Amino acid sequence: MKNATIRQLRVFSAAARHLHFGKAAQEMHLTPPAVSMQIRELESQVGLPLFERQGKSVSLTLTGEYLVVYARKVLATLKDAEDAMARLRGIKAGRLTIGMVSTAQYFVPRLLARFHAEYPHVEVRLSVGNREQLVSHLQNSELDLAIMGRPPRDVATRAEPFAAHPMGIIAPPQHPLSTGGPHSATLLTQFNFIIREPGSGTRATFEEYLHQHQMELPLFTEMQSNETIKQAVMANMGISFLSLHTIDLELRNNLLTVPSIEGMPLLRRWYAVNSLAKLLSPGAEAFRYFILEHGESFLAETFGTDILAPGKDLANAEP
Repeated sequence: MKNATIRQLRVFSAAARHLHFGKAAQEMHLTPPAVSMQIRELESQVGLPLFERQGKSVSLTLTGEYLVVYARKVLATLKDAEDAMARLRGIKAGRLTIGMVSTAQYFVPRLLARFHAEYPHVEVRLSVGNREQLVSHLQNSELDLAIMGRPPRDVATRAEPFAAHPMGIIAPPQHPLSTGGPHSATLLTQFNFIIREPGSGTRATFEEYLHQHQMELPLFTEMQSNETIKQAVMANMGISFLSLHTIDLELRNNLLTVPSIEGMPLLRRWYAVNSLAKLLSPGAEAFRYFILEHGESFLAETFGTDILAPGKDLANAEP
């Protein structure tokens, strides 16, 4: 239970009150699959199921009935603390240093704009790099927080998931893969690929997919920019594997497609990561709390769920 988050307890408390994930989602301004994801995360921490699920109907297990009592005590105490801090007027100024993988630049600045409206005197410094670069910056205490899809396992960090992250194949509308399907994964080896550079989390995720299907690409081109890769795909230089959060504009204008491929899209998670060796500033704590509370609903509002394949569930996003 030591890694359970306040957000998970809030979602759990709402679900226990309504005994309906859809109504809990409305109260929390989340999608129902996002509620499911938070409940499953908490159940993983507890080690026991909290709800009995029968279709759309849910009921508390004995474990859930015990936990909801303590969850409500924690949330009530936190509310008292928040009220006290509000009277003292917690955060008025400070500096916040955030690092993000390049894929996250399609939503983090807009999320920061909302944060800035609430905390106008917090100075924000934003840097972009690939996963390896951000891990190095975290180790050197150069960042307060990092937004990434693959948190480090060999560095002492706190990594908290705040939203699902779909990733998949992209192709121009006239490409053979863009019609029909679902196509076999092995069919991908017949086409030229444009992929991210080594050290990129996107590259590592795609290599895992290739390994899982026992495939190797006979021919590929490396590029270090999502924007450059998208332009190359639109110019018919090849196809690619990218975060589907990077192609919203192109999908809306029919400049790119997401072919139906076996095992795609891959559902991963976005994480807010900070080094345990660095004490977070008040501004950093405020943004951490902000993104954990609002990240999922913001991404659902911005990108919708159309990029998910039929039957895909945000709650099944892999770590």
